[in-house]
Amino acid sequence: MERFTISMDDQLFEQFDKLAHARGYDNRSEAIRDLIREYLETSRLQKDNKGYCIATLSYIYNHHERDLASQVTSAHHHHHDLTLSSMHVHMDHDNCLEVTILRGTIQDVRLFANQVIATNGVRHGKLHIVPIELAQESHSHSAVAHTHSSPLT
Repeated sequence: MERFTISMDDQLFEQFDKLAHARGYDNRSEAIRDLIREYLETSRLQKDNKGYCIATLSYIYNHHERDLASQVTSAHHHHHDLTLSSMHVHMDHDNCLEVTILRGTIQDVRLFANQVIATNGVRHGKLHIVPIELAQESHSHSAVAHTHSSPLT
């Protein structure tokens, strides 16, 4: 493990320390590591649309809006190869929250998420992408080869 020293002005240091503590970090090193991971992932995703990812897509919609629920469901069925799991929450009498876990190429996941988020009536759509490495493996615990997904950072 490498060590390095960071110099920063007192005000920035105090703000960082308060935020790290508020988010529950036991030490500054882990907070810095998470910031670096996020920076690397953001940078990688801005310049590279290749490779695989695991992602969460969350959005809110009013299920009373004309054909909206069936449009969203239809989009999911057309991209069933990307969807690992989905959770549907009734927020009130009108609004639903859906959270979907996706796995596929970064490009395919982005295209699908943009399609869902852009559907008229969908609100508060967010996509969170984590680049991964996919490996097809066989183990002694299973006679069938299966896929492992490992984060790149």
